Amino acid sequence: MLILLADAFDPSLPERLKAFGEVTDDVARLAEAEVLLIRSKTKATGEYLARAPQLKLIIRGGVGLDNVDRAYAKERGIRVDNTPDASTVAVAEFALTLMLAAINHVIEGHNGMLQGKFLKKELKRSELFGKTLGLIGVGRIGTAVAQRAKAFGMRVVGYDPFVQHNAQVELLELDAVLSGADLLSLHAPLTPETRGLLNGERLGRTKRGVVIVNTGRGGCVDEPALAAALQSGQVRCYATDVWSSDPPPTDCPLVGLPGVLMAPHIGASSKENLLRIGDEVVQKIAAYSRERG
Repeated sequence: MLILLADAFDPSLPERLKAFGEVTDDVARLAEAEVLLIRSKTKATGEYLARAPQLKLIIRGGVGLDNVDRAYAKERGIRVDNTPDASTVAVAEFALTLMLAAINHVIEGHNGMLQGKFLKKELKRSELFGKTLGLIGVGRIGTAVAQRAKAFGMRVVGYDPFVQHNAQVELLELDAVLSGADLLSLHAPLTPETRGLLNGERLGRTKRGVVIVNTGRGGCVDEPALAAALQSGQVRCYATDVWSSDPPPTDCPLVGLPGVLMAPHIGASSKENLLRIGDEVVQKIAAYSRERG
């Protein structure tokens, strides 16, 4: 079988996969591929998958599957899988990184030093200790963020309609999470129900001066409404690693806006995580190979 790596994985992965068949990163060979390995860059739309008549298995290295047309894949009998456990630590740590950078004005201080400015009096830090963190989405990553936030002495509340109990998080209704949180951290998948979840109305229910961190999906935020909330001071800072597209469109109202801390979707890109993704991919292809016979 031909295994196509359409996106970047750990450099050791191609050699590890040679035991199961031919391995290539030549996307021009999509039509020959039986197994397709992607991350977030490749959009496996119905049109894209229609160009892969031999395809039997798609593995998304990471958690979210919103970049795969699963309905089309099901219709074609193509199995779709992911590596849900691998990215938990990397993304959870990066969410805390963005929180700490935002409330401590790390970027402003660094840029000021580069410009010859010593902003000791101008930059007023805050602490995570004693603050309330509100999680929207309390799955693997949200739970890992909660564990780490508690180590900082935070109270952690969360909303997730699919979770009935979580030992790390005090589960509340969405309005209660929005109104009570000093910081909000988004970890919801992108679905028709979550697209634009943080719209103007819901942003208006948050504490004035809330800090919002997004390492989930950019589409869960109504970008024009968030830009307006930042300009009014309702939201103090939006620290994000995710966008409506990678990279964000040139007319994205958040890019370059004061109060926005930007990262280029690197939350899951730690070297350790890439190795874990590779481990899960090898296990899944080994299982597929055994079934295939």
